[in-house]
Amino acid sequence: MGQKVNPHGFRLGTLYTWKSQWYAKGNDYQKFLLEDIKLRKFLLEKLHLAGIVRVEIKRSINTIKVILYVSRPGVVIGRGGSGLEALKKMIKDKLRVTLSDSKSVNKIDLEVKEVKNPDLAARLVALRIVDQLAKRYPHRRAVSMAMDRVMNSGAEGVKIVLAGRVAGAEISRTERYSRGSIPLQTLRADIDYSQMPSLTKSGYIGVKVWIYKKEEEIK
Repeated sequence: MGQKVNPHGFRLGTLYTWKSQWYAKGNDYQKFLLEDIKLRKFLLEKLHLAGIVRVEIKRSINTIKVILYVSRPGVVIGRGGSGLEALKKMIKDKLRVTLSDSKSVNKIDLEVKEVKNPDLAARLVALRIVDQLAKRYPHRRAVSMAMDRVMNSGAEGVKIVLAGRVAGAEISRTERYSRGSIPLQTLRADIDYSQMPSLTKSGYIGVKVWIYKKEEEIK
């Protein structure tokens, strides 16, 4: 089972909580869901240079609270908080465009939290590998360097999978690399997971990263 599902979804409710937290009635559910998807996609693209890892969205009456987990919070905040104000304005404009018939949002709260160890964030590790593959960097060296950085940061284990036209091969293949232990079926295991494509000149290469941080206690 642990081999076939997303590690975050597999532990949802026992070890992890939901990235979107709100309650909706009737047709508001699909409106809020679509709004969250588009808002999260917009923020991940907009804050790419800030090293964004995760976006949490919480809703109350006419208020949306967005929590941003980034490795470089100064890029988001800006000088004197100017970056946050500009981002709030863009979010308001985005919400009006995507759901013009939804209930008006009077207040948007932005909270920026720093990711203290970027090398233990699966999304940032995968993003680094994706950029290196797109620049035709040797894939084995890129994966080896990534695993070295993860293990030196205190991880218990790491696994990286590349699938597609690796190194410009004519026939697609899958290559798996791992160090340490990755207990995918242990619900107590705190495993960060991310997957994203690398659009190289030869074709599409999928990159998947599992990082086993430590074992948590389920309350």
